[in-house]
Amino acid sequence: MSSGVVVTTPSEREIRVARTFAAPAQLVFDFHTKPKYLKKWLLGPPGWSMPVCEIDLRAGGRYRYLWRSDENDREFGVHGGRG
Repeated sequence: MSSGVVVTTPSEREIRVARTFAAPAQLVFDFHTKPKYLKKWLLGPPGWSMPVCEIDLRAGGRYRYLWRSDENDREFGVHGGRG
């Protein structure tokens, strides 16, 4: 269960999303940082999968997510990080 979402834009290059969850902090952290959980909830519409979910939590680490349509193999992805 979660409360409302607050979205702000601190700068031209940032979007900040804040939400409070009625769950232990470690569980929320795990669901946002472990691929085995992210691949289950960070999905698009039905019929899409997330075959690539890479996260490096070290300082300077990078992330890469790729989603694929089961129907026609269309893909889209995001990546980023510092390094």
